[in-house]
Amino acid sequence: MPTRDTAWPAGTPNWVDIAVPDVEAALAFYGPVLGWSFVDTGPDLGNYQLCRIGDRNAAGIGPRESPDQPNAWLVYLASDDADGTAKLIADNGGNVVWGPEDIGEVGRMLVATDSTGGLFGVFQGKQANGVEIFNEPGSLVWEDCQLTDPKAGKEFYAAVFGFGYEPVPGAPDDYAGFTVNGQLAGGIGPIMGAPEGTPSSWLAYFSVADVDAAVAAAQSGGGGVVTAAENTPFGRIGVLTDPFGAVFGIHGEVPSD
Repeated sequence: MPTRDTAWPAGTPNWVDIAVPDVEAALAFYGPVLGWSFVDTGPDLGNYQLCRIGDRNAAGIGPRESPDQPNAWLVYLASDDADGTAKLIADNGGNVVWGPEDIGEVGRMLVATDSTGGLFGVFQGKQANGVEIFNEPGSLVWEDCQLTDPKAGKEFYAAVFGFGYEPVPGAPDDYAGFTVNGQLAGGIGPIMGAPEGTPSSWLAYFSVADVDAAVAAAQSGGGGVVTAAENTPFGRIGVLTDPFGAVFGIHGEVPSD
């Protein structure tokens, strides 16, 4: 079981969370779909819920702070110096929309947009390091940065986070894997399969033991299907929405015949 108890290298996706209008409804949805149990962090942290696989933190769910806060999963990138990263974001055409701010003793965070308008977070861990389990059912398995201007976005993330890029066989020419310290950490490229005018965004994919069972659980729980599950050279993949419209991907093994 791939787990981690130390800080993630700067630039690596190291946390993912969502703010929802109804936390209890979100827990009732995501528990069956992704197999999570939940730990309430208490009133000092806004009753933020840690989504767990066993005793390992996989993601977070919290209440929206304002009605205009987007219903969307937010992917965070690791930083050793959140304040320094905030400056690099601003210097390279991005915009810091919140923070940097300490979250108790947990860590220091900020939320920003890249040079193409894509929203993402930055997390500098203190008492917490972010994701403690990965590439296992219920945990992050991939992150796609989908951009209105892939060239500009790649330049931004290379300048701010030191991303390197490598081709992905079978993918469009302007889609690439992004690397951190030479290690593949996710994908970056154009917006694919979405209506014209869709803004830049990060899409989090969670591993599941059975993709079709996860789709069925999502539909019975009030969610929807954006992209039907299909077999690909990279596994069986689908894209879903939760009851509030937040989009997320699921990934699993291709079923044997």
